[in-house]
Amino acid sequence: MNQIKTRIFRKRENWERNLLVLWFGTFMAGAGFSLVMPFMSLYIDTLGDFSASQLNFWSGITFSSTFLVTALISPWWGKIADQKGRKLMLIRASLGMAVVIAAMGLATSVYQLVALRLLQGFFSGYISNANALVATGTPKEKSGQVLGTLATGSVTGNLLGPLMGGIIASAFGYRVTFFITGSILLLVFFLTWKAVHEEFVPVKKEEMLPAKQIFKNLEYPYVIIGMFVTTMIIQASNTSISPIISLYIRQLLHGEGNVTLISGIVASIPGIATLIAAPRFGALGDKIGSERILAIGLVFAMIVFLPMSLVQNVWQLAILRFLIGISDACLLPAVQALLTKYSPHSAAGRIFSYNQSFQAAGNVMGPMIGSGVSSSFGYGGVFVSTSALVLINFIWVRKNTAEIKVKEAMKKVQKQKNLLAQSVEQIDEKQDLPAEKVAEYLAEMPDDVTSSHHSVKK
Repeated sequence: MNQIKTRIFRKRENWERNLLVLWFGTFMAGAGFSLVMPFMSLYIDTLGDFSASQLNFWSGITFSSTFLVTALISPWWGKIADQKGRKLMLIRASLGMAVVIAAMGLATSVYQLVALRLLQGFFSGYISNANALVATGTPKEKSGQVLGTLATGSVTGNLLGPLMGGIIASAFGYRVTFFITGSILLLVFFLTWKAVHEEFVPVKKEEMLPAKQIFKNLEYPYVIIGMFVTTMIIQASNTSISPIISLYIRQLLHGEGNVTLISGIVASIPGIATLIAAPRFGALGDKIGSERILAIGLVFAMIVFLPMSLVQNVWQLAILRFLIGISDACLLPAVQALLTKYSPHSAAGRIFSYNQSFQAAGNVMGPMIGSGVSSSFGYGGVFVSTSALVLINFIWVRKNTAEIKVKEAMKKVQKQKNLLAQSVEQIDEKQDLPAEKVAEYLAEMPDDVTSSHHSVKK
């Protein structure tokens, strides 16, 4: 018991305190974007007298408007973050989201609601700047594990958000749900303001590198772009089921049972799996390489998506959704770790903001893919098309990360050559020693050059 108390209440490093606060912040930011999904259409229906087609139209506009603005505005916020600091952007985003989401509970028309959803996209950037701040302030040997832990915050918030929203709305009503969410985000604002510490030296505007120059200076530019695309496809894969999940579950239940509750549970299950597994895969990536973890996650996702089209009951679907959460736990920390490893800290704000733009694009693409494919090929076609999308991403990633393997291998060969040359010079200096002394000296050489001993002796 004393050991547990010591571990919980021990004095923590700045990066550890930042991780605790920002995990909660990213969880609530993710939930703030997704918790309105179960009742958005129903809330819109209370704001006017709409036909079925009008209701579908306004629901689509209201949902996608936030992510469209996020995709467009994120790079601009990222540039300011690199110039002024990431903590300032975290404070701006959390306070803005708190006010805007609370104001949605006061909307009296669908036009006001759409305007507020657009403003919500404008005040985005909490998650990307949290990633950038943690990435630049964490020891390199722990970056994979720490970023994996942080990734569970936003992912779990996104996936558990609909369940939270459904429960709160059922208990207190639609408008109160917005007020409660806004209040929690206001708490995030105060925690970020008081508890997050950043060591940042402001950069003058004229000293900022343009985006084109940043990508030109990257050691592996295609890897970074590949990670952006991977983020987009991960998000599109996760959200492609959103428009059809309730209908698919109703079909599996044959019209019986509480479809709404079961749909919320099934939609949220991947978040639970990701929460459990992501830190572990992040730590494993630190040991064996994030590129390998990423490839494993993509292959596993392909394998799991296909049988979803063949399930016969809702429990089979739930199990497969849990496995998708495990694949997400492989993918998300690996992407964050690779972005951190191969991009300069001075441009971290912009790099992670570009990544958030692609993530937002995935949020728009996923439901469109799900709706379009299900209309033409049925619900099962959504899972087959998603698996095909992941396959394309796997090929893309393998092609881009091949450059890393080649260069790292060349660096290793060059290191061995340098060690060998150094050893030869040292042996030349000792050539007047007796043969047995030379043999002893050779035996004490580093392992990197032991394979070259015979050539050295010659």
